[in-house]
Order: sequence, then structure tokens, then C-alpha cells
Amino acid sequence: MIRRRKIRAHRACMISAFVCSTAFLISYVIYHIRVGNVHFLGQGVIRPIYFALLISHVLLAIVILPMAIITLSRALREQFDRHRRIARWTLPLWLYVSVTGVIIYVMLYHLYAPTTN
Repeated sequence: MIRRRKIRAHRACMISAFVCSTAFLISYVIYHIRVGNVHFLGQGVIRPIYFALLISHVLLAIVILPMAIITLSRALREQFDRHRRIARWTLPLWLYVSVTGVIIYVMLYHLYAPTTN
């Protein structure tokens, strides 16, 4: 959108993405405070794949939180050169965390979920 000079649309999308991500993070933390840990039940070769995804997801999720805040604050303060420098890193990391989060969810709660009778 920025390259097409749709600055207002870009701003609205990025603020919306930040708000949605913040709401998700709050709901995720509340859920895990109430439920606790959920154990992965997959066995065999899928187990190390799952944990490799989980570890990279968690570590990058920790990193992306301050990066997203810094990226957004620089844009809102119109420090566009500084915003652009960090946004080039923030976007791909945020996308990785988002996509791996969905993959982990599907693996944990759908593909290898405990069976109920």
C-alpha cells in the first residue's frame, strides 16, 4: 500500500493488525492462566518438528512484541526513516510468528488432540 501511496489505508491496516494482535495476546495469556499447559500428544518424527516450531515461535514472539511497539510508535511520531528500517524486520518476523502460531494450534488442538468419547 505504501508503494502505491495509499498511506491512510496502510495506517488503518497496521493499526488494526496491532489492535487484533494485542487482543489475541491478552486472550491467549488469560486462557493459559486458566487452563495451564496443554501437552503435545504427537509421537515419532512429528514431535521434534512440533517442538522446533514451538521454540522458534515462542522466542520470536518475545522479540516481536517490543519490535511491533517500536515500529508503530515511530510511524505515529512520523519518524519514517527509522520506522522503515525496523519495519523491514518486524513484518517478516510478525508473519512468521502468526503463521507458526496457527500451525502449532492446529497440531496441538486438532491433528494430535486427545480423543474424547
